[in-house]
Amino acid sequence: MWRLKSIRHKASRSANDLEELKLKKREFEKALRQARRDRQLISKRLLQNVDDEDEDEESVETGSAPLSPEQVRELIRGVQCGGEEKAAPLASLRKALRNPDTQLTFIKSVNSMHILVGQLSGHNAQCQLEAACCLHELSHSPHPSVGQACLPAGPYLLTYLSGQSTKLTELCLYTLGNLCPDSALVREKLLAQGILSALTNCFQNQRYNLAVVEAIGFTLYQLLQARDAAEQIILAVMACGIIPHLISALTPDAEFGFGAAIECAWCLHYLVSSDVDHSMLLAQGALSQCTAVLVTLGGAVARGNLVDGMELLIWPLLRCLGNLLVQSKGCDVMPEDTRLLATLCVFSQAYLHSHPALCRESLWALNNLTAGSSGFCSGLLLLKLVPVLIQLLSFSKGINSMVLRVVGNIGYHGTQYCVGLIQAGLLTALCATLKMAEPEVVTLSLELLHMLLSSSPQVLVEFTRMNGVPLLEAIQYNSEAEQRVRAAYILHHHFPSFSEVDETCSS
Repeated sequence: MWRLKSIRHKASRSANDLEELKLKKREFEKALRQARRDRQLISKRLLQNVDDEDEDEESVETGSAPLSPEQVRELIRGVQCGGEEKAAPLASLRKALRNPDTQLTFIKSVNSMHILVGQLSGHNAQCQLEAACCLHELSHSPHPSVGQACLPAGPYLLTYLSGQSTKLTELCLYTLGNLCPDSALVREKLLAQGILSALTNCFQNQRYNLAVVEAIGFTLYQLLQARDAAEQIILAVMACGIIPHLISALTPDAEFGFGAAIECAWCLHYLVSSDVDHSMLLAQGALSQCTAVLVTLGGAVARGNLVDGMELLIWPLLRCLGNLLVQSKGCDVMPEDTRLLATLCVFSQAYLHSHPALCRESLWALNNLTAGSSGFCSGLLLLKLVPVLIQLLSFSKGINSMVLRVVGNIGYHGTQYCVGLIQAGLLTALCATLKMAEPEVVTLSLELLHMLLSSSPQVLVEFTRMNGVPLLEAIQYNSEAEQRVRAAYILHHHFPSFSEVDETCSS
């Protein structure tokens, strides 16, 4: 999360300590989101209390030593018999539940969850909040059995999403989000209890509270990334009325930052990349909103305003854009803003060294945008963006092959487009890519070369002058079968005199 998530603060805590904690949390959440990008882990969230000044930093982060069963029972008795002063024993219990072993001991204790849920459903607001904090600590447990033990609290957690306390609402959302990945049983129960309608109503009521919107996005994402999401969850999400809220939340806020937009963008990505009918997403403006936000972010990047965390929003938006473009072919919802071309080229340059995979993602979206679109292909030539792309041909990791696909989309439209590519310097660049060791790059280069050579007799002369024919001959004898066939075909059809010489020498 891109702001400090704290349940309470004490004024006496120094500003430096809080800033340091904020920085640590931002770095931690950044690592989680980067891992999520490649689907490497389930990212549970823990909202830390930072009001315990008597605890050192290590104990706040890792929890205390595990308590014995008798010590846990003593804490439970303190909560049960505390009269009007139950908040203090609940706070002690909450701190103890930071330890994974104590969590297991707690759920095995008789009536433990019954007592905790009783405090959650009571009328004392402070005890309610502390009980929610205890459940939140339990929801962060690595043990699935702990999450299942929290199920009796599910209806109350969902009910409080429509409450007046935004602090409690946010806490309940992250607790629910942590519980979702634990097991199919937990998800099934929460779905039956109405979690999707509760999230939709909460979104509608709290759309101006970006802290809550971020928490809603996190919880929904945890549902959508489940292995069984395709069978039952995604269709239910599409039908629950939350899609327009997700789309409207994609724009980052100048003061709050990127957190809410990032969470909602990842939710939309999972919906877009599923096998369901995308017509509703297109009709509700998902493609136009992704385009508009990317263009805005591209303008900021072009001006050098590379804000920390911006790339984590660009990433899911690019994936949404690329997949929606495939679905929108032949529809009347294709983007018309040619600034999108410059935006994608800006991203490919700006993140080339720091995030090469994001550069490749930008080029993939550009490939989907230009495939079959003479308008966007013309735009790349008119805006003089092809030289920018050609500069990327010297980079590997799939970047050069994706560039070749994009310029191939341009050359496919005929002679004038090929002439534009030659004027941009592509022929010279192909002489370099034909020497590369990557088979895919050589194959795509040969395909492009054939287009260019077929466009004008002058190109044959220029390619010969560049000593390009020996490159083809080398490929013909030293490459894989597909490259050999392509090189031989080009030599035979475009340079028959050289081809005849080779045949004579070989005989």
